[in-house]
Amino acid sequence: MKEKLGIDMSKYIILGACNPPNAYQAILIEENIGLLLPCNVIVYEKGSRTALSVIRPTAAMQMVDNAKLKKVSEEVGGKLKKSFDAIK
Repeated sequence: MKEKLGIDMSKYIILGACNPPNAYQAILIEENIGLLLPCNVIVYEKGSRTALSVIRPTAAMQMVDNAKLKKVSEEVGGKLKKSFDAIK
């Protein structure tokens, strides 16, 4: 924000965490799903602590009426949960 807008703010990072094989699989099932892929993880300061956040893939995929996406979203959700649990 400082570089682009000249605004000072606490640390806030957006990480790209897209898994190409999972993304490809989802796109084959639903071409427009690229708009909803949960590919970002945010890391930011919250007081004296560090916070991590991501949208649950199962929640994002529910916005599209396609039952075939459920398996992919559950698989990706499991991977994200495993990663987050390893950080705690």
